[in-house]
Amino acid sequence: MIFVDTGAWFASFSAADAHHDRVDAWLAANAQQLVTTDYCVDETLTLLLKRDRVDTAIRAARILFDERLATLHYLTRSQIQRAAVLFQQRAADGWSFTDCTSKIVIDDLRITSALALDEHFAQFGVAVLP
Repeated sequence: MIFVDTGAWFASFSAADAHHDRVDAWLAANAQQLVTTDYCVDETLTLLLKRDRVDTAIRAARILFDERLATLHYLTRSQIQRAAVLFQQRAADGWSFTDCTSKIVIDDLRITSALALDEHFAQFGVAVLP
């Protein structure tokens, strides 16, 4: 199972993104199960709406919520609370709250690889793709 972060989703849906071709090619070639979170989807759709186009954000929402590309993991109350504690510990290192939620889910699901463009994922102890 491979975790997919906001930056990778944004790049895959936004043709104008500098990483679009590389991420899109990786996704097309991938055969492994992908997982993302409701927090990453929220962040992705908000970025697409603000930085790309409304129709791109709507198309991405349909695809991500239909779970065509990845299983969508909804954070539990316990995971959110643990992410809040982690955020207090790592915010000074530049970890966003969404980064912290991703780290908690990665640990809970024992994920060892992530499709991510965020440098913090290397600090999570997972292999960073592509």
